[in-house]
Parts: sequence; C-alpha cells; structure tokens
Amino acid sequence: MERETVVLCGANSYEQKYYFNRDFAKLPEGIQQELQVMCVLFTEDVGGVLTLEFSPEGVLEFKVQVDEQDYLFDEIGSELKIREYQREKRELLEALEMFYRVFFMGIDVGEVERMNLDKMGMDE
Repeated sequence: MERETVVLCGANSYEQKYYFNRDFAKLPEGIQQELQVMCVLFTEDVGGVLTLEFSPEGVLEFKVQVDEQDYLFDEIGSELKIREYQREKRELLEALEMFYRVFFMGIDVGEVERMNLDKMGMDE
C-alpha cells in the first residue's frame, strides 16, 4: 500500500483562508501559530496557495499552486521566500519532520536521528 502526502497546513490568497490539519492538534499552540503566520505571510507577499505537506517518507515540503489567470503571482519571490523559510526555520521544520515520523509513521526516534545524519552526510 503506497502512502500519500499529508497536508499539515496551508493558506490561500484567493479565498483569504488558512487551513490547519486537526490531526496535528497535539502540536504546541506556539508552533501552530508560527505555522499560520508563515503560511499567511507567504501568500500575502507572493500570492497563490501554499501548503506544507509531508511526503510519504516524512519530508516536509512546501507546495505552491497558482491560478492560471494570476498574473500578479511572484514566482521568483515564491522560490526566494521558501528558501528563506527553509534557512530561518530549519530547526522548526526538522522538529516537525521528527514529530511526524515518530508519531504518525511509527519510526523509532533513534532511527529518525540516523536518517537525519545520513541526510546530512554524517554517517557514524
């Protein structure tokens, strides 16, 4: 059975709405608020629809969708903003990946840490 992506949260500039997956309600309120601010500011700055989704492997990915007729969408700004978030919010994003892998995928914490070391090329 192949796993699908799981949406953590997202914001839509066209409908001016924010979505948070209630399956993640156990995350601390401060983290939930930080995610909301990130998503909403992203869509206010560059437009479109942003979702943060966990891949089947447990990697948190930024997904952007744009209406075909949205000529105001800032594609370059979108890519720059995502890179900025990935750099500035690195610890938060890595902690969310660990949370997802442990509590949703059932992977042992030690195994998740080994996966992270392998990803960084720091094998033991």
